Amino acid sequence: MTQTHVSTIVNGDAVEFLCETDETLLDVLRDRLTLTGSKEGCGSGDCGACSILLDNRLVCSCLVLGVEAQDREIETIEGMASGDELHPLQRKFIEHAALQCGICTPGFLIAAKALLAQNPDPTETEVRYWLAGNLCRCTGYDKIITAVIDAAAEMRGNV
Repeated sequence: MTQTHVSTIVNGDAVEFLCETDETLLDVLRDRLTLTGSKEGCGSGDCGACSILLDNRLVCSCLVLGVEAQDREIETIEGMASGDELHPLQRKFIEHAALQCGICTPGFLIAAKALLAQNPDPTETEVRYWLAGNLCRCTGYDKIITAVIDAAAEMRGNV
């Protein structure tokens, strides 16, 4: 197969890579760029474990081809913290024990970040609907929902 050269922005940095035309963006991120936070849970866009932001839009990276990243902006879980300072969502997930095995956690965090960018004061129902595309097999969802609502309050300055 022929490899294609792709130039993009990943987590704020200009990045170039070669990939096969049928290679998913998830595989590119994990195998070529060693950004292994996004996980493959299903390979069909049903679980949300591979969620990323592509041009600030929440997508399942298992459903996007790597070549489609040309001239686009990608944010992965690795870009969520600011240096050593965790994003409020990350801190609240830890504080509320909203994670166990960690397979789903990066996808939930990215999805929650996308939600709070659009709606900084979501209701519990809105959070549940927004995160419905992300599946967790370990913790259940109550701690995750509580963590997102708590982070939203902190980010609005209501703590």
